[in-house]
Amino acid sequence: MLLSAINRFLRSEAKGGIVLFIAALAALILSNSPFASFYQAILETPFAVHLANLVVAKPSLFWINEGLMTIFFLLVGLELKREFLIGHLSGVTKLVLPGMAALGGMLVPALIYAVVNWRHALSLQGWAVPVATDIAFALGVLSLLGSRIPFSLRLFLMVLAIFDDLGAIIIIAVFHSQELSWVSMLLACFILLILVCLNRAGVRRLSFYLIFGVLLWFCVLQSGVHATVAGMLLAFAIPLRSQQAERESPLQLLEGILQPWVAYLVMPLFAFANAGLPLNGLTRDILVDPVTLGIIAGLFLGKQSGVFGFAWLMIKFKWAKLPQHAAWIQLYGVALLCGIGFTMSLFIGTLTFQGAQPIYLIKVRLGVLLASILSGVVGAIVLLFFASRKRVND
Repeated sequence: MLLSAINRFLRSEAKGGIVLFIAALAALILSNSPFASFYQAILETPFAVHLANLVVAKPSLFWINEGLMTIFFLLVGLELKREFLIGHLSGVTKLVLPGMAALGGMLVPALIYAVVNWRHALSLQGWAVPVATDIAFALGVLSLLGSRIPFSLRLFLMVLAIFDDLGAIIIIAVFHSQELSWVSMLLACFILLILVCLNRAGVRRLSFYLIFGVLLWFCVLQSGVHATVAGMLLAFAIPLRSQQAERESPLQLLEGILQPWVAYLVMPLFAFANAGLPLNGLTRDILVDPVTLGIIAGLFLGKQSGVFGFAWLMIKFKWAKLPQHAAWIQLYGVALLCGIGFTMSLFIGTLTFQGAQPIYLIKVRLGVLLASILSGVVGAIVLLFFASRKRVND
């Protein structure tokens, strides 16, 4: 059952990467067409949600970035919980290689970005933009290579990206929280306690968890902590065990429901809303700006050197083993694909510079797009070259 769940996850993420690419391309085309004002108007259209006497009235871009993305983080949390308790993260030996590779893939890009932007106080705040891998795009590229890439490497990339997402969530919670409201924070903690009690009491009806999850999201939003953190907190409270052995647990059921919605709707909508980049305003100064260069260098150079370098150290010191049936050049190709940071990099960049001048968001989008394209193309070439050479040798 676990192996089929992993295969289902890999397939949905890989296909979702194609839809994600189409959505991002559509955003680029619209933002550089006569319909650019219409595209912007869609993102600024206000929507209001009423909860008793409380009203949240925000533009559609807010509901995508802080509402729908909460569903994404809920799915990530469900995957993390399952993997840590019964999956490929349930043993320490299974965590070493992807865990340390993920750590290197976060530290080195952040360090490179910081070095490039060291003398620019505002730009330096974007150090976290190049730390995360976009699993949908990365697995999408791997899927195009077919059976030439061993399953162990796909699994390595999946687990690494999960660690990446966990790191991104910690960064968002710690560095992107606004002025805190302790009343809302206490209410959020109280609701979380109720969810834990429901779990401990053996309640298995998903509807109870989802109702309290909505309340939790609202309280977290009002508290000043970024609302997407509520998705992760809710995931950890949902039961992994079912009352009957032959039935799916609430966690597995919800994970199966959310996977296609996240892959084919939530992430493409996020890409469509955040990938718009007006090309007519681009200049050489923007291209060589420290923010743009820092993101490109961090994602393309930092990711590959951090992921491959830390993995190499773990294997050479015999603290981990090379993934089964994989060669070093293939591991390096996957490390290159980790530089595809599209979704989470755009998300963190938007959070970081949302109060700054609009030009900073343009720099973030340009840097992320160029670095992701470069990482994807070079990574695919390396993997294709190895596969072709292996067939000749065989």
